[in-house]
Amino acid sequence: MRTKDALKRLYILLTAGFLIMCETALSLYVLNRYYNSQFRTQLYFRGHVLMGLIFVFLMIFSGKIFGGLFVGLRKDAEVIFSHFFTLLFSNAAYYVLMVLQALKFPGILPLLKITVIEIAFSIVWIALLGKGYRKLFKPMDVLLIYQRGSVSDLTERLADRTDRLNITDQVSADEDMALIRQKIDRHNTVMLWDISTSKRNSIFKYCYENSKRIYSAPNISDIILNGAEPVNLFDTPMLLTEANPFEYEERVIKRLFDIILSLVLIIVTSPLMLITALCIKISDKGPVFYKQIRCTKNARQFKMLKFRSMIVDAEKNGEAVLAKQKDPRITPVGAVIRKFRIDELPQLFNVLKGDMSFVGPRPERPEFIKKYLEDMPEFSYRMKIRAGITGYAQLYGKYNTKPYDKLKFDLYYMEQYSLWLDLRLIILTVKILFTKESTEGAKEDVRASGIDNNTGS
Repeated sequence: MRTKDALKRLYILLTAGFLIMCETALSLYVLNRYYNSQFRTQLYFRGHVLMGLIFVFLMIFSGKIFGGLFVGLRKDAEVIFSHFFTLLFSNAAYYVLMVLQALKFPGILPLLKITVIEIAFSIVWIALLGKGYRKLFKPMDVLLIYQRGSVSDLTERLADRTDRLNITDQVSADEDMALIRQKIDRHNTVMLWDISTSKRNSIFKYCYENSKRIYSAPNISDIILNGAEPVNLFDTPMLLTEANPFEYEERVIKRLFDIILSLVLIIVTSPLMLITALCIKISDKGPVFYKQIRCTKNARQFKMLKFRSMIVDAEKNGEAVLAKQKDPRITPVGAVIRKFRIDELPQLFNVLKGDMSFVGPRPERPEFIKKYLEDMPEFSYRMKIRAGITGYAQLYGKYNTKPYDKLKFDLYYMEQYSLWLDLRLIILTVKILFTKESTEGAKEDVRASGIDNNTGS
């Protein structure tokens, strides 16, 4: 198994390396052919080497953020889509460097032409090498060990990734341990799903002892401990979990970042917001903004601003109803602004005011929170910090992701917080704007009646 894993890694690295090398060569060609003569000081061999290295760094940096270099590990369409943003980000940064070199804005058309060529090449390369990866490396045979409830939910999720994982056998954790060990011995990969801590510990140790690959669904305590700080108080390793997820200086820096960025974006997007407001007003003469009570840090309630995308009095009976696919309450203008998330731009004012942050748990409605807390008391943990416009759950979850899974995403963000993580998630938000499945509505009419439904509006 180790040899196979090493070969997989080598395949991915060589594939990504060749792709970066070709795109770097194209960037150096356009640099030398069209832009070098416009620089204050023309570049020679060493200058070209330096610019090439900078472009390689930009590709690796943006590739890690967007996931545009992981050929084989993700679906070809997703890698191609991610690589598109990787190239756009890298070439945009590259153009800024050339502007600094020339002290003017050189014509952007040559760089755009090369970008189109790079995109075309990457589509062919990723499709071919992705197909080659799946031929060389078959899906891993996985033993599923479960305990509580049904595994149908898990198998439905895994059905979309049969290119990587194949559940060939399953066994309940309540079975005799000797039987479980026999099944573990016949597999190289084991998945632990919804198992009690006591059962999971013994199974996990046996898998680790026998060098098995382990996929384990974490519980809430696991995620919180994952962000704990190792401390040495005496001769035994200890883990320290602070009462507040963020240190004082982190809170100050995060708030300053929110204020500065919200002011800049309000200024930049003000023409778009003005046009949107006019379109909404002209379309049905109704109010431009929709104010909805949401909860933020310490369950404090505030009025979250959004551009109105539904008919007036969409919830006239006072009952919270989630948006569904092809919801008749959505106006024609609303369909457009929801698709591109323009309806959420007014939340920049909530960020500036301090009700929200750019990155954090999605603000929920009080009536939903009340329902969730009845069956999931840990849901209150996510309100230790300000709610956010974007966040881990918004980016990595889907519209219909269960609240318990969203809570795990939010807690992971809180425990792993850094300014770099905030920047990474904000950059990824640009990509997710173009991903349909993250904005789709519920498949049927759902109300705040249980914790299995998404709460986004």
